[in-house]
Amino acid sequence: MLTAFARAFKTPDLRKKLLFTLGIIVLFRLGQHVPLPGIEYKNVQTCMDLAKGQQGLFGLVNMLSGGALLQITIFALGIMPYITASIILQLLTVVIPRLEALKKEGQAGQAKITQYTRYLTVALAILQGTGLVATARSGQLFQSCPVGNQIVRDDTIFTTVVMVITMTAGTALIMWLGELITDRGIGNGMSILMFISIAAAFPGSMWSIKQQGKILGGWLEFSLVIACGLAMVGLVVFVEQAQRRIPVQYAKRMIGRRSYGGTSTYIPVKVNQAGVVPVIFASSLLYIPALIVQFSQSKAGWANWISQNFVKGDHPIYIATYFLLIVFFAFFYVAISFNPEEVADNMKKYGGFIPGIRAGRPTAEYLSYVLNRITWPGALYLGLIALVPTVALVTLNANQNFPFGGTSILIIVGVGLETVKQIESQLQQRHYEGFLR
Repeated sequence: MLTAFARAFKTPDLRKKLLFTLGIIVLFRLGQHVPLPGIEYKNVQTCMDLAKGQQGLFGLVNMLSGGALLQITIFALGIMPYITASIILQLLTVVIPRLEALKKEGQAGQAKITQYTRYLTVALAILQGTGLVATARSGQLFQSCPVGNQIVRDDTIFTTVVMVITMTAGTALIMWLGELITDRGIGNGMSILMFISIAAAFPGSMWSIKQQGKILGGWLEFSLVIACGLAMVGLVVFVEQAQRRIPVQYAKRMIGRRSYGGTSTYIPVKVNQAGVVPVIFASSLLYIPALIVQFSQSKAGWANWISQNFVKGDHPIYIATYFLLIVFFAFFYVAISFNPEEVADNMKKYGGFIPGIRAGRPTAEYLSYVLNRITWPGALYLGLIALVPTVALVTLNANQNFPFGGTSILIIVGVGLETVKQIESQLQQRHYEGFLR
């Protein structure tokens, strides 16, 4: 990987793309530290110091925003509205025929779906920004902080509107910066910004673990976390690269005087076909009961039961529910993202078949069988990776400071592998020697 980056910096056009990407990253990180107008920054810092990494219900969103959410900056919402909008549009593509038709139109249809994603991102940013301002004003953002209800300077409508518009504009700016990286830089822009948001919290989290450690001045706990992180990265790389290759043979056809087909290829079915989406879905769904209790402030029996079982991450009921939700959403997302019948029809249309399997319905049934069999280890793997922060909470007392969480590792390794592959492919294009030397 380091060799690929060194060779890329020696190539002039790739060096320009890398420097452009680094420049956008610097602007993105600066925006994550610019306070939102109408916020008492000193009170926010006081509450952040008292929290000591206990991010509570907003841990996932704060991680994806690079810590900007709890600091209430202009980039407080981060990339989360765009991620949510993309997932919603992807789910609606299966339900709404118009979106399904746009998806089949190729590049023009995809551009239209991208435009719809932008509109939905702005709408979600307005909704989430309003919720964040209301939460900060009521003091629910930092419950244990004595000045938690003094974060917003005044309660006027004008101040609230300015804060919401500023955060919405910040989300739109992040979306534009991500598209700039995609067009003129290296890799997928949104994925790169998500990668930077998560990686930015690693140094502080590691140092907090060292300071909280009690053995050998905290260096033993620090070393254990490093070793655990390296083992997790190796496991994630191994599973993310693993795939089941289904062989496909295309029949030879004569059209006029030309011969078409007669080639052999394969359909790559990844072990983790769903990616990190099931973990995000499960985490978001588990936040809903606790949020209802938090904002309703009810003292009923159901509220106490939720507070005891679904707020603390180390509770057995919480762990079991989290694991089962991840497994469920893994199968659910794979079912809507990979359509065996559509793949079988396309193969039949172009004269392709799986050796030993008849074209048409038997091919679709075989693909469904393989997909269900291979999704089980992928879903169990996602569940085990996502439970690593819980194990760290019990053994190392690291809580939210544990940097090698399941979601963060999956995103970082996935984006890193994809970016390195793109750099290597562009290097091969520029250094291809061909048959004549």
